[in-house]
Amino acid sequence: MTKKWFRIGMASVFLLSLSLRFWGLERFNTLVFDEVYFAKFGNDYLTRTPFFNAHPPLSQYIIGIGIWIGSHIPFWHDTVNGLTGSLRSPWTYRWFNALTGSFIPVVVAAIAYQLSYRRTFAIIAGFFTACDGIFLVESRYALSNIYIVIFGLLGHWFLLLALDNQNRRRSFWLVFAGIAFGASVGTKWNGLWFLSGAYLIWIAAWLIHLMHSFSNPKLLFTSPSLEEVGGRIQESEFRSQNSGVTSYSPPFSPSLSSESPLQNLTQLNIFQMLFYLGIIPAFIYSIIWIPHLQLDKTYGFIAVHQQILKFHLHLGGNSSDVHPYCAAWYKWPLMTRPMAYYYQTAESIIEPLPVMGPPLPAGAGQVIYDVHAMGNPFLWWFGDAAMLFLVGMLVSQVVIPWVKKKHFSVPATLSVDTWIALYIVINYAANLLPWVRVTRCAFIYHYMCAVVFVFLAIAWFVDQCLRSYYQQLRVLGVTITFIILAAFIFWMPIYLGLPLSPDGYKLRMWFNSWI
Repeated sequence: MTKKWFRIGMASVFLLSLSLRFWGLERFNTLVFDEVYFAKFGNDYLTRTPFFNAHPPLSQYIIGIGIWIGSHIPFWHDTVNGLTGSLRSPWTYRWFNALTGSFIPVVVAAIAYQLSYRRTFAIIAGFFTACDGIFLVESRYALSNIYIVIFGLLGHWFLLLALDNQNRRRSFWLVFAGIAFGASVGTKWNGLWFLSGAYLIWIAAWLIHLMHSFSNPKLLFTSPSLEEVGGRIQESEFRSQNSGVTSYSPPFSPSLSSESPLQNLTQLNIFQMLFYLGIIPAFIYSIIWIPHLQLDKTYGFIAVHQQILKFHLHLGGNSSDVHPYCAAWYKWPLMTRPMAYYYQTAESIIEPLPVMGPPLPAGAGQVIYDVHAMGNPFLWWFGDAAMLFLVGMLVSQVVIPWVKKKHFSVPATLSVDTWIALYIVINYAANLLPWVRVTRCAFIYHYMCAVVFVFLAIAWFVDQCLRSYYQQLRVLGVTITFIILAAFIFWMPIYLGLPLSPDGYKLRMWFNSWI
């Protein structure tokens, strides 16, 4: 893919995301789901009204800024309500989220490109992310989860850019990585898992390096040289072709076809990691609290964290008795329990929807408006399979030599695709597994930080298929892409809250647990 078509592709992905997020943004003149908290809190900062916040305040600052800017724009105020505590148009408290969410597919594409320097992988990753439902829904309302994700992803992108540079330029990008990771945690505490993923991939790189050093003492105090990668592509191509998937890259310069910034992870020492990805994020997180603590002086910095922890520990267990949409972590990957953010019925399409109030009695409504926080089913399910494929690929590179040589060993060289697999699997696990020990009621939107790496996994697999010498695999890659796109279009009415007949609604609720 040429640079020109790559730019056109990225612009198209962004415009698709932007248009879907802004279309009909103020149609529901009410507070949808947790807008009753976040939109109101954002407005409280503008009106200087003290309140207790059960999460770090960064997302509410941003929503408040969006409300202030939107209130000074002389259009898009056809509908207003006072549900935030002030007379506001729904557009004012939603537009900044819509704009921010539009950039998430672009950042995912940037990470994919930086991992591999492959433009097709980047375009596919961005396109698949733009075709997901839960990110679309979360971006269209004044909610906080998109800020955890975009700041966490920016942290990873800046880290990869730092690894691709040296000296001052590396320090420059590491500072921005630390700021972004701190901002992610400053949105919700689970943003910390993005930072833990960065540490885990760094530790994995050092462990691999140390294992190699035992067999070659000269490597013990040296970082892996980029020149060592010279023969990796040919070796990986041979292995991939034998398995039916090729990682062949066009004959660009070696730095673009045979290397990944992840190979430079061992150039970062413990002191750099602790400063750039430890002290800086902690500092950013701390200063984020200053405006809130100046507004609400009930609790100090330590006391407010104690109160937040107490709040979450007393939310109850992960069962439907606590909340009808509670979903434990193991239900997320297969999307067995999505949740409705908004549900309203009407007798006809032209009937105005009430600002507040229950839907019509069962059977009375002929039109259903449903906003479902639900991913693209086939994107998630195919992504799960691709994630398992990557795990199997990593395990096989250890198990097969073990079986053949009768002792444990790590491959002397790692291909670019092996590094990508390590990065995706480790970061997915870092964002999912901490929830195993969480006993409070959790919801499917808590999976958003992990599922972005599922999108990278399926994008990598499809890219490998499309680059294969085998026609069957190229057909498979095209088929998967079209199924994901078709599924996105099919379920779009419940992402955008479009009017549906009762039969049309039932057609999209494949399982009772989805309702």
